[in-house]
Amino acid sequence: MLGESHALLVDFPEYTVTILTLIDGDSEFAANARRYHDLDTEIRKLELRNSPTSDEFMHQAKHERSVLKDKLYLQFTKT
Repeated sequence: MLGESHALLVDFPEYTVTILTLIDGDSEFAANARRYHDLDTEIRKLELRNSPTSDEFMHQAKHERSVLKDKLYLQFTKT
């Protein structure tokens, strides 16, 4: 669905404490989580405004968000 939030805490509420602990204590995780959040916000804004952007840019942004989400998920499910 267009404009849907894919924030980590929205998609994985059962890991809220773990995610927040990692953000607070692991600078690499925090940086990746920030980048993920920024990408998710940018994608959502573009979708909601129906802003002109190339398909290639949108595909690349969504791909990067997906790769980051997988990486972050692996980290917070190991803990």
